[in-house]
Amino acid sequence: MAAPIPRPMKEALVEILAQSLAGEIPGGTGRRVYGRLRFPNKATVVVGMRRVGKTTFLHQWRRERLAQGVDRRLLPFINFEDERLTGLEAAQLGFLLEEYARRVPTPDKGQRATWCFDEIQVVPGWEKFVRRLLDSGTADILASGSSAALLSREIATSLRGRAWEIPLFPFSFAEYLAHHALAAPNPPDFLDAAARAALERAFLGWLSVGGFPEAQGLDGASRAQLLRDYVDVAMLRDVVERHRVTQVVGLRALLRHLLGNAGSPFSIEKFHKALKSRGVAIGRDSLHELLSHLSDAFLVRLVWMESSSERQRMVNPRKAYPLDAGLIPIFDRSGKPNLGHALETAVLIELERRRLDCTWVKTPSGLEVDFLARGPGGQTELIQICADASDPQTAERELRALVDAGTAHPRAVKRLLVATRDGLPFELPADIIAQPAYEWMLAGPAEHPPE
Repeated sequence: MAAPIPRPMKEALVEILAQSLAGEIPGGTGRRVYGRLRFPNKATVVVGMRRVGKTTFLHQWRRERLAQGVDRRLLPFINFEDERLTGLEAAQLGFLLEEYARRVPTPDKGQRATWCFDEIQVVPGWEKFVRRLLDSGTADILASGSSAALLSREIATSLRGRAWEIPLFPFSFAEYLAHHALAAPNPPDFLDAAARAALERAFLGWLSVGGFPEAQGLDGASRAQLLRDYVDVAMLRDVVERHRVTQVVGLRALLRHLLGNAGSPFSIEKFHKALKSRGVAIGRDSLHELLSHLSDAFLVRLVWMESSSERQRMVNPRKAYPLDAGLIPIFDRSGKPNLGHALETAVLIELERRRLDCTWVKTPSGLEVDFLARGPGGQTELIQICADASDPQTAERELRALVDAGTAHPRAVKRLLVATRDGLPFELPADIIAQPAYEWMLAGPAEHPPE
């Protein structure tokens, strides 16, 4: 039986509910997702690293529904991180539903409320409450929360097939342009010289600054401090606290190594030996667990080597990338700008945003192709990143890797993505597509607006 709700908390719940149904809905740069936002009788759960804009996404959806003519009273929003709700339990949330039913008229036939629950993981036992609300058939649910508390496997276990997961990432290039009130050209490959130069400057700026909303417009020192704080908070709260990690020194060393070596092959065995030589005592199994936790918290994205053998996948090195290219200059100790690593990171996150599965390819002759992307229909694409295609040796090497990989994947589309529109120093093979990465990003697959 649930403990009685203290009067101050009851009053806070009523006030928060009333404000959500009458106050102005916060704005923000529009966010888009690929694929469906909702499924009947499932809760939509928005997941992602802290500060990528999950709360703004929920408000955006509410504003769009309001613009479509939905009654404002059918769009309640509750932020469970409000300090007045500290100690609230899932069993006590029945009061919220009762209060809503008492104060809001019964919707017309065919209409029902959509509850937006922000940071719902704060409430212990939230899963049972969400299931009960879904089972009642009286409401739809959109929820968001800190990534480590709403992992895919936890959602699947807790909601037993009653959830539809929406991953949210930092700003895409198109969203970056919108945030800075810069027009996205349509089509992006038909521009005069001045417009193309402006678009390339914006693209290079996005690769440098990254896509975290709060990092936009900051000076370099402030942005670096902000992003360091993001990483530290996510590491401490979403990994150390949640998984009761005691080997914090090893965890911090692992995270800094991965963020500082974006796109480099990573071996647990080699890293374990390096830590041991520095006097850091930690087991290999512990490092495997920590790596998994960092991936689950969206702090790093892991890419396996392409192989038809599961055993080969496990023994070959993975590549790790940060969630955002803006993190690279903060953790890369070389002190030198690395456009190639930033471009690789941005392309990988765009592929994940499009919900494609990615591996990296080692060709029979020992060359590497950055990504093999697989779509839901089985279509494949080999993608090679070339930061400076004007250099003959670099361009020739990247193209040779694509051609070599094509022998093992003859049906895959072969694409060379370059940072800018600098021309290639020689003719391309007929089956290889070369284009600036910003064109590929802006001319991506058709998006479906939130439903």
